[in-house]
Amino acid sequence: MITQGSTLPNAFLTELTEQGMQNHDTSELFKDKKVVLFAVPGAFTPTCSASHLPGYVSCAAQFAAKGINMIACISVNDAFVMQAWGNAQQADGVRMLADGDASFTKSLGLDMDTEGFGGVRSQRYAMVIENGVVTQLHVEQPKTFEVSKAEAILALL
Repeated sequence: MITQGSTLPNAFLTELTEQGMQNHDTSELFKDKKVVLFAVPGAFTPTCSASHLPGYVSCAAQFAAKGINMIACISVNDAFVMQAWGNAQQADGVRMLADGDASFTKSLGLDMDTEGFGGVRSQRYAMVIENGVVTQLHVEQPKTFEVSKAEAILALL
């Protein structure tokens, strides 16, 4: 599993924007920025939709005030689902990134097999990235939602 102080692995993530499908190289996407990246097991799922994403949406200005240049949500879903979920949640201040084949998630060592639920998914976590280097990593224990919520990360910045 990736650790604090590690450089993010190079991978490609997708994002559906008003300009169409965007393919992002992680080395460029996170370069020269201070980013909060949080991962959810699935778009439109209960905890993710009721608490995780809404927390970051409502705290976006507070993150910006603490020097965060980007808040990004990632899930092992396709970019169409991530855009639809972001629109449904009015997540204007959060980039909705798709890791459709789980390659980025696997390269972090933060994948999990949910078997009958949905196959390979991401563990729930939040990390702070500065110029491509992980400066904070907070991985939830299974079926918990404590250390990766927006308020918990804000308190550590």
